[in-house]
Amino acid sequence: MRRRDERRLLRHDRTTRGTLSRLPRLWLFTDDRRLPDPRAAVARICRARRLLLVVAGDARLAAALGAGVHLRGGRWPGPLRPRGVVTSSAHSVAEMRRAARAGALLAFLSPAFPTASHPGAPGLGPLRWGTMARRLPSGGTGMRLGALGGVDGASIWRLPAGCCRAAGAITALSPENNPRPQQPRHSAAMPAGTIRSPS
Repeated sequence: MRRRDERRLLRHDRTTRGTLSRLPRLWLFTDDRRLPDPRAAVARICRARRLLLVVAGDARLAAALGAGVHLRGGRWPGPLRPRGVVTSSAHSVAEMRRAARAGALLAFLSPAFPTASHPGAPGLGPLRWGTMARRLPSGGTGMRLGALGGVDGASIWRLPAGCCRAAGAITALSPENNPRPQQPRHSAAMPAGTIRSPS
């Protein structure tokens, strides 16, 4: 994702401010192909920037890292219940309800759009995503919904802001899609610190 897309995702965040007081609105996801074993790098970044870290499907690792747990389809991976934030994936209304019962504060309804994580599979699209999101059980669970799958700075705006409280991404937030800005190269004729006037 380009810096412009990241700013657009964060601007979407500002339009839903106040709905999730403690949870981030922008989430980086990993998978075995695009960000294999990012534990060391991610844990280091999270500690340095005081970011929330959740581990998918591995409660023991989450407990060891002092992280939260990301459930798959609202199912706990075993009897261990580490302290920390609980999030979940959800691919159906039944999974959203299961996630709410499991104590998830945030469920990522996916795939919102076609995604490299599931090649050839159709995304829910804005209309179906919104229809499913509106079926989120109320009644004091406090769980919110985020979008995952094909989400970037443009597609997030196609989802209903009243229902979509967070965005998760793999490709859009991956390092290869967010290269560091090139440092200007200085020639011998132009010493560092020299400002050229526009021609």
